Amino acid sequence: MILADTSVWVAYFRASDPHLVAHLKALLEEDQIVLGIPVKLELLSGSSKKDQAQLRRVLSALPLLFPSENTWRRMEEWIEKAVSCGERFGIADLLIAALAADHSALLWSLDSDFERMQRLGLIKLHSPSDG
Repeated sequence: MILADTSVWVAYFRASDPHLVAHLKALLEEDQIVLGIPVKLELLSGSSKKDQAQLRRVLSALPLLFPSENTWRRMEEWIEKAVSCGERFGIADLLIAALAADHSALLWSLDSDFERMQRLGLIKLHSPSDG
């Protein structure tokens, strides 16, 4: 299971990287992609009025992950660990990462903040070269 971050979806919809597009399409066909509610909301909030209905339909086909009490506790623990290591992360990124961790999903992102989270041992990342 792979949670694709907003950055991956934006690159996919813009078709800016043919390799990324092909890889995400393959993962979608294999039912490997899940959607975190913060990613869905970020995508919807960044889309135009004319694209809203179609985007909602496309995204509604994916399993949707919501935070639980455990998600919020995990985030609080991660913040403490990050601060002790001299790191800071945005709440939305922490929420997306914690949702992936809650569901033992790999996180796929183009955002380097998640690489820093992985270095701290908080999450595991997916890379298209991983297959």
